[in-house]
Amino acid sequence: MSMTVKSNIQWVGKIDWELRRFHGDEYSTHKGSSYNSYLIKEEKIALIDTVWGPYAKEFVANLAKEIDLGKIDYIIANHAESDHSGAFPELMRHIPQTPIYCTKNGAKILKGLYHQDWNFRIVKTGDKLSLGSKELVFIEAPMLHWPDSMFCYLTGDAVLFSNDAFGQHFASESMFNDRVDQAELFQECIKYYANILTPFSPMVIRKIKEVLGFNLPLDMICTSHGIIWRDKPAQIVEKYLEWADNYQENQVTILYDTMWNSTRVMAEQIAAGIGEADGEVTVKLYNLAKTDKNDVITEIFKSKAILVGSPTINNGILVHVAAILEEIKGLKFKNKKAGAFGSYGWSGESVKIVSQRLAESGFEVGDEGLRLTWSPDEASRQTCREYGMRFAGRV
Repeated sequence: MSMTVKSNIQWVGKIDWELRRFHGDEYSTHKGSSYNSYLIKEEKIALIDTVWGPYAKEFVANLAKEIDLGKIDYIIANHAESDHSGAFPELMRHIPQTPIYCTKNGAKILKGLYHQDWNFRIVKTGDKLSLGSKELVFIEAPMLHWPDSMFCYLTGDAVLFSNDAFGQHFASESMFNDRVDQAELFQECIKYYANILTPFSPMVIRKIKEVLGFNLPLDMICTSHGIIWRDKPAQIVEKYLEWADNYQENQVTILYDTMWNSTRVMAEQIAAGIGEADGEVTVKLYNLAKTDKNDVITEIFKSKAILVGSPTINNGILVHVAAILEEIKGLKFKNKKAGAFGSYGWSGESVKIVSQRLAESGFEVGDEGLRLTWSPDEASRQTCREYGMRFAGRV
């Protein structure tokens, strides 16, 4: 499958309808994804990125139907990660001398992944590559989200090939943003940002301002995953600036795991107390043992505060709670409040452990949390509601 994107730009990637987990098992892709590769046919011909390795032979065979592979003058590697570069070994077997334009870190990583010393050409921000009447302008974007990342911009057509920025994991036969359900699209966009780009938010802001400072016209943003932005492409840039600026909505998210439902009852009663104290705030509850972790992280990203609950087991906490706390620590959320709660039988360390890990992750933990023994009776349920009301007052 190929598709005209604009003028002499062809999409030659792969739509992966079946993909449900990505980055090993780290990211859920409920709606599949795509690996977007682009072929630019001007006086000179350039290929931007490839696809994930399992589709390498299919990709190269399809590409050969579009063009004699020997006529490809340049290959652009915006990002060396395997979902972008996985078809390189198969492609370069056919055209081993074709130059690959990438950052210094890009060449280093590609060599580390594939152990081939291809014809690398190192580029930096501001470097240009002539395709004839049009040029590709390179823009380094380190740590968005790998050290090697870069964008490239095609003059004349005013198209930004944005790598992993502004993308989403979303499979659709309608590859343009004006042809898909907007609610679905932006939900996948915010999930993508929350789970992948949150730690790099300060760099997102700096890089966007740098690119805007070039005063380049922008007609289209061609992403590496999911939907291409051709209708008002600046809207996703504006969203990124908003999301990168310590984003939060009027929401409190309650996360918990439970053994015999005591901690679940606490969560529900705390939620009731929050709602009683503040009828405007959105309260969401998630059992971590039953909910996709990437969906949970998206809700944390949107929240101004979270509460995390676990019973005590072996003087510790349940594994699903421990896992989400480890994820949270790496994402480096800012300006969010938090609290801990949990039921226990005879030792009761869980609340202290959760509070400590939340504090270590940058959350403002304002109290010692709420501990209750065994199954909450009516008096204990009222204690939970009162705790929820106090927490609402904090946020």
